[in-house]
Amino acid sequence: MDRELLEKIKNGELHFHEIDEMLNTRDAIELRRAAVSETTGTEFRHIDNFSFDVDTVTKRNIENMIGAIQIPLGVAGPLRINGEYAKGDFYVPLATTEGALVASTHRGCSVITACGGANVRIFDDRMTRAPVFRAKDVTDAQKLVEWVRENLMRLKEQAEKTTRFGRLLAVEPFVAGRNVYLRFAYDTKDAMGMNMVTIATDAAVDLVLSENDVDLVALSGNMCTDKKPAAINSIMGKGKTVTADVILDREIILEKLKTTPLRMAEVNYRKNLVGSARAGSLGFNAHAANIAVAMFIACGQDAAHVVEASSAITTMETEEEGLYCSVTLPSLAAGTVGGGTHIGTQQECLAMLGVAGAGDPPGANSKKLAEIIAAAVLSGEISLIGALAGRHLAKAHAALGR
Repeated sequence: MDRELLEKIKNGELHFHEIDEMLNTRDAIELRRAAVSETTGTEFRHIDNFSFDVDTVTKRNIENMIGAIQIPLGVAGPLRINGEYAKGDFYVPLATTEGALVASTHRGCSVITACGGANVRIFDDRMTRAPVFRAKDVTDAQKLVEWVRENLMRLKEQAEKTTRFGRLLAVEPFVAGRNVYLRFAYDTKDAMGMNMVTIATDAAVDLVLSENDVDLVALSGNMCTDKKPAAINSIMGKGKTVTADVILDREIILEKLKTTPLRMAEVNYRKNLVGSARAGSLGFNAHAANIAVAMFIACGQDAAHVVEASSAITTMETEEEGLYCSVTLPSLAAGTVGGGTHIGTQQECLAMLGVAGAGDPPGANSKKLAEIIAAAVLSGEISLIGALAGRHLAKAHAALGR
């Protein structure tokens, strides 16, 4: 190790990112780690243990790398899915540190599979970016809105020059005073697509500015909306809008969940629907975020998009034969190429689901992944509502989650 460089880092003469220009990737990581260790007095005995390719991740996924964090990976299933893209029995990878989560999801998978599997359908698929423009006044704001509607095909042509696979589907204008928000929506195929739509929208903005007397304030004006709770995503969708449902047999509920359809329906109504409404929640579910983020981490997704995934709606209705259960995720951001999907451990989890890399036709793999996530979320909802209905939750956490 270069002691002279190490001392320069510690005394502030050399910045972390500058080391990458002086050393190979592994030596740069080791030097940064040593500097942090000596400066903070921390002995690192674990974060230097990893197997992924550092040259790749430092170019695409991380800056100032010093090591890696390990998260336990569990598996639930088999989970039977009757989707348009996901068909068959799947083992669901869940990366989490929350005891009882995998066991609970596994129980939900068992219940769904015993009842013939979850039906899953995707109703919309669009990734969004919404720049905000400042017009001189409301008159010019209206002119911009009219121009956008008259020039959609030109905007589409301009945006699509930047991408091989992305397709501009729509541009929806929203006005507040002289602020004009243009919500661009794209089909991004197998990519989750945030980077793709940002670059494409930036190109389209050049056309807007060249022919309108307005100023661009920001390429993202929060009408997109990503990584923040927003009603617009629940109403208009962002990413995949996907629903999973199943009818649970009364006898299987009694056997596996130790409760009744009527009791589960009441818990869902008073907790997920009335309770969420009283709290002013944008999510009407038990814990959709739990399963979504565990799958996101395992499968190389951007974990911050769990915010949108958490705005899910769970319904349960008694039927003559048992209980109808569904979960709808209006805004599920998922992809099988780009981002963290290429990292070795995440690639293996995607491969386990049969969705690693690009699909044939393009977009098929990301849709398949979205269907699997939705079915897994439904498993988690059924299991937790069952536990609450049977008053088993505290016992399970006492046994598994302490």
